[in-house]
Formats: sequence, C-alpha cells, structure tokens
Amino acid sequence: MINRRTFSKALGLGTGAAAASLAGLQGLPTASATTQNGTAAPTALTVTPGTHTTFATLKQIKAGLLDIGYAELGPAHGPVVICLHGWPYDIHSFVDVAPLLAAEGYRVIAPYLRGHGTTRFLSSRTIRNAQQSAIALDIIALMDVLKIEKAVLAGFDWGSRTADIIAALWPERVKALVSVSGYLITNLEANKQPLPPKAEYAWWYQYYFATERGRLAMADKTKRHDLTRLVWDTASPTWGFDDATFERTAAAFENPDYADIVIHNYRWRLSLADGERRYDRFEKQLAARPVIAVPAITLDAEHDPFTAPGDGSSYRDRFTGKYDHRTLKGIGHNVPQEAPTAFAQAVIDVDHF
Repeated sequence: MINRRTFSKALGLGTGAAAASLAGLQGLPTASATTQNGTAAPTALTVTPGTHTTFATLKQIKAGLLDIGYAELGPAHGPVVICLHGWPYDIHSFVDVAPLLAAEGYRVIAPYLRGHGTTRFLSSRTIRNAQQSAIALDIIALMDVLKIEKAVLAGFDWGSRTADIIAALWPERVKALVSVSGYLITNLEANKQPLPPKAEYAWWYQYYFATERGRLAMADKTKRHDLTRLVWDTASPTWGFDDATFERTAAAFENPDYADIVIHNYRWRLSLADGERRYDRFEKQLAARPVIAVPAITLDAEHDPFTAPGDGSSYRDRFTGKYDHRTLKGIGHNVPQEAPTAFAQAVIDVDHF
C-alpha cells in the first residue's frame, strides 16, 4: 500500500491537483475499519461527496464482444478493485470512491457497462442483449485482456448483480465482494410472481419499459433525459446533487445502443424478451441461486426504495464466506456517489477479511 505522500503519483496528478484533492478529503468522520478477524484495516481518507467531478483520462480496450471504455486510477501493479455501476448511472458513481482507493494503493478500474458511455459493440451483428450472464461475461473478458487474475469486485444495482454473478460462478476470479442491496442474481421464475404493491410501485419504469411507449421514450433523447432524471430524484430522495452532476452521467446515455440495452435488460427480467442460447448454461446455474463463498460485505441504504426489509436477512443465507452487513443511514440508491467514504471503507475492509 502507498501512503498519502505518494497520493499524487498514484492518481497520476500534478502536485497542485493532488493538494486540491486532498484538501477536499480532510476533516470528516471516518468509518470503522475493524475487520471480523480482529485486525485493523487501513482507514480511508474522508471525502465530501462531489469533491471530484471527472476522471483525468479514459481508456479503451477490446475485450470479448466489446470495445470497453473505462477509467483507471492508482498504481499499475496495485491490488485491483473493479467498480461496477448501475442504471441509470455510469462510472461517475465512483468519481469520489476511486481516488480514496487509489490513495491506499489500489489499482481501480471502473468500466462502462455495455450500452453505456464509450463502450461499443465490435460488430453490428451482435445482438444487443443485456441479460445478466452476458454482462458478467463482459467483465470476465475485460479481466482476461487486462491480465487480471483476481480482483475485489464492488458495485450497486446492475453492478451488484454482475459482481454477485461473477463471485458465484467464477469465485477464483474474485478476491472479495462489496454488493449494495446484497444478493441480486435474477431468478426468472421467481420474477413472474408479484411483489407487495408498495414494492411494485418503486419499479414503475420496469413496467413502462415493457410497453412500446416506454421503448419509444428511451429512444427519444429528451424523454430519456427526463425519465432518467426522475429516477435519480426518486431513488435518492435525500441526495442534494446539482444539475451538472446529473448531466455528466447523462452524457453516457447517448451511446447508440443505450436504449436497446436498457429495454432488453428489463424485458428479459420479466421474461418478455428472450436471451441467447449461448448463455443458457450460465442462466441455468444462476436459476439455482448459487451461494457466494468469497468474503463479502453487503450494504443497504436507508432511503433506497429498492432496499428489502429485514436488514439483509432475506439474502443472508446466500453468503457463506466471511461476511458483514452494513446499513447506511440517510443514503439513497446511488450509494458510492452519495456515500463514497463508506463505500471505499467497505472495499478496504472486505479486502482484509
């Protein structure tokens, strides 16, 4: 691990930029960094959400079916953390988290998922498929081409689901896991059953996307912009983000495959759109609700409308390795961007289980 004196080198920033970044990290309370085995993990620097607004550089690399765009911070040979975003979000969910982890010596990689940002399909003939195992295999392909044997995976929303799947099916590639909302692997049969009405209400856009009206809304730039902004407002009711914060992420929604990917993802979850046969064997494994045996920390946000009741009890039996569950008070759905210090601390802590 590097120390804070080498923070600027880890982030690839000049001295002045590093000083400005550090100035925004001081003076806030830090999360507990005591792991279950009694050893003290490093304590993350604290950061005011919104201190950082951009990544200095973005990279592109061909991996599997995609040319993947991603941000990378930290030393090239540091232990790897892969941060996975959700919908309707992008890599800016980790714009404050990544510097915190880089300051502790981690090599942080935040890729745009298929259909987002600068990630593109290599072939126009590839089906714009967003079923869960396809997205997970994108990340495996990225790890392969970057020669990353094993990484800590940390995500929320689609990112949690993707990280959970990799941890369940390819545990040899996962050193540890941070999963917001816990066990999110989709069970298609279970999804055919209705939830309590209050829970269904939060998923309004899922049903909207099942209609032609919803598809047309996602294909229309203005309606897509306003719809995703509404989701931000309702899913994070206590987060005082400004217009510029949303617009930085909304730029990732201009990807030419964005509408197709989003619509397919939600329709597939409701068994209203087919997957591809090439993924059948993985989906069969996932339908059995495989356990996750790697070290894991699950996070629930108090004001996330999608947080299941019971303080993680509904999915506790799916995690069979070293485990901790944390509830973040006053936080909504976009956990890493709303509570970057707590999210970074969870990554550091689980890496020391």
